[in-house]
Amino acid sequence: MTQNFRHPEILDLARRRGKVSVDDLAGHFGVTVQTIRRDLTELADAGQLERVHGGAMLPSGVQNIGYDDRRGLNAAAKAKIAEACAAQIPEGASLFLNIGTTTEAVARALLRHRNLMVVTNNLNIANILAQNPDCDVIVAGGSLRRSDGGLTGSLTMRMIEQFRTDIAVIGCSALDESGDLLDFDVAEVGVSQTILAHARQRFVVADHSKWARSAPARITNLADIDMFFTDQSPPQDVQTLCDQRDTKVVKTSTLIND
Repeated sequence: MTQNFRHPEILDLARRRGKVSVDDLAGHFGVTVQTIRRDLTELADAGQLERVHGGAMLPSGVQNIGYDDRRGLNAAAKAKIAEACAAQIPEGASLFLNIGTTTEAVARALLRHRNLMVVTNNLNIANILAQNPDCDVIVAGGSLRRSDGGLTGSLTMRMIEQFRTDIAVIGCSALDESGDLLDFDVAEVGVSQTILAHARQRFVVADHSKWARSAPARITNLADIDMFFTDQSPPQDVQTLCDQRDTKVVKTSTLIND
């Protein structure tokens, strides 16, 4: 692959956005669309991107992006999503929070809530909420995944089954065009499914980049979720599905404009 100064930045933009377009990149770098197409072809030939109509996206696979890298992706959008989600969680509520950088943002948005009880299978979330003296934090123990502080496995699921919370807040690694919520780790999927099964209301938090990604394991479908918090409008077919199944879509871009 021919190396040039644009390739690292193109990859960085793809990691942050999930997908990059030829026209946007041409404007960003001040070069022709033909030049950008050659760049994307070279990056795709090297296995670093997948070409799609009008641009390129991160390649599909069976491994997620590193956790520290994910923290930096769309951080501002995640914070807005988290604020919108936290606004729907009343004080005095009990809730589940699963593994994820967006659910971590929700934990930060809950630091001023009072009289909460939070059950989580993520040590990072537990440490964040430990700063809130009015929050009772319960860690669902299990096998530690050192890469992200997550706890998974049968022990985790058995502990979660001991609770029936008011709200479950989960994130995911990808969102399919059918509205399916997807993840990379089958053990983590099992925990997320158990969390959803033991909550009275189900919330999902995910930014728009999840539409451009793929993962192999299915958690559930947006049709079975009560509220979906995101930063941009989902694809029309997914919006229609949510409308038909009374899944409320909360778009922070709309809230910001209002």
